[in-house]
Amino acid sequence: IVVTSFEIEIMPANKIVAQIGETLVLTCNTTGCASPNFSWRTQMDNPLGGTVTNHRTYSTLTMNPVTLVNSHDYLCTAFCGEKEKKEKSVKVELYSFPSDPIIEIRPSSVAAETVTVTCKIPDVYPSDHLEVILKKEEDVLHEKKFYEDDSTNTETKTVTYSFDTTAEDIGKEITCVAKLPIVYMDFKPKERVTSQKLNANFGPKNTIITASPSNSPMEGEPLKLTCETESNPPAQIVWRKHPEDKNIQRLTEDNVLSVPCASFTDSGLYICEVMNLATNKTEKATVDIIIQGAPKIAELSIEPSTTVQEGENVSIQCSAESNPPPKIILRRRSDSADMGTYSEGKIFLPSVTFLNGGDYECIAENMFGKITSEITLNVMCGPKNMMISVIPATAVKEGESVMMNCTSSGNPAPTIFWKKKKATGESEKIFKGATLTIQNIRIQDLGLYECEAYNQFGKEEKVVKLLVQERLGRPDHMISLIIAFSSVTAVAVPAVAILIYVSRQAKINGSYSLVKALRLKV
Repeated sequence: IVVTSFEIEIMPANKIVAQIGETLVLTCNTTGCASPNFSWRTQMDNPLGGTVTNHRTYSTLTMNPVTLVNSHDYLCTAFCGEKEKKEKSVKVELYSFPSDPIIEIRPSSVAAETVTVTCKIPDVYPSDHLEVILKKEEDVLHEKKFYEDDSTNTETKTVTYSFDTTAEDIGKEITCVAKLPIVYMDFKPKERVTSQKLNANFGPKNTIITASPSNSPMEGEPLKLTCETESNPPAQIVWRKHPEDKNIQRLTEDNVLSVPCASFTDSGLYICEVMNLATNKTEKATVDIIIQGAPKIAELSIEPSTTVQEGENVSIQCSAESNPPPKIILRRRSDSADMGTYSEGKIFLPSVTFLNGGDYECIAENMFGKITSEITLNVMCGPKNMMISVIPATAVKEGESVMMNCTSSGNPAPTIFWKKKKATGESEKIFKGATLTIQNIRIQDLGLYECEAYNQFGKEEKVVKLLVQERLGRPDHMISLIIAFSSVTAVAVPAVAILIYVSRQAKINGSYSLVKALRLKV
């Protein structure tokens, strides 16, 4: 088994040169120890000026952004158990030379006898190494070295020089060369240059807008518009859009307008207006942007509501946005696909019925894709279309079983009761539910059965006649008793009385003649 010794290293190693304002990450890595403990500190125990994150075998110190407090020797200490300890240090040196010089020439027109050139070098550190040279073409106008500067922070340094001009100076180039030649620090660039011509004020002119990736990007892609113009001094730029977009200024930086993720609402006419305050002139450039992409459902709605009562007028509307414009199909899902389309994306249902309820789908499609959205129309109504089924039949033999099932449409779903007509003509509730089952049926079970369905919007009733064939003592004495019941017949009560009398006589005598009984009663 190879045993690895406990070691430590810091990356980057040795001396580090970092620019103020950027991000620096120091990594302290160990080998030969499964779970080391780490600590970071600086010389003289100054603040770390960063964030420490410990991992299993390494630790990081992140300085974001790098500031002057990070100019130290950093020491990383790693402990493996209680006895082993390793340390490693690294020196962090700082500089700041972030951008090119800025030249200002006053007055900007060389028509004046004397002009003043100002060169600004932003955020320099350490400035005691800064050298600045002002040149006209290849001739050195002025040179300044800041070797005696004692600034302890980043500062913008300025060099100013005035000189007399002649007509020959028109068009000549004024150059500001800034150098930060720190020998013991390795960074680039150590020299920055900016030039500006001694020209009369002009412009803006030849203003154009370029669109990247194109004038017709796909939805979701980034869009960048760049406004370019010729102007001295540089023109001020204002972006506008038609239709108006109040958020447009938040997307602009100098002459560039950036849309990170283009949407259909970003389509429109973009206007770049450039203004030169010195010449008091303005120029405009425009570009028409069309965002392409698959459709998106902008609206799918039901008026007056997704829940209505039968008889109301209902309007279903769907709209989608895309480029090219989408083909829109709006239909009920239960309808076949060839029911026809609605080019305006609308369906009008006058005096809506229960059958109009259900799921409606909106399909929007163009060459880039298709999207489907659904909405449900809920039509409230009272019970209707009642149906009663009897198994095995409405005429059964005594001792058998019968099942009567009642169905009724309605919204909300109706409550169903079964009732039985009494001899008095009144109805008595006997069961709540759709299916009424009578086991071992008796002669007393024959009669009229009524199904009633109701909800808050109405009720519906239907009657079924149940006929029972009585079983007598001997097979040859079986007779069929079919009694027709009706709630509107005046003889319902006498018929029931005769039936009861016949039944009792049959039980007393063992057999009974219905014909004789009827003759006696008559």
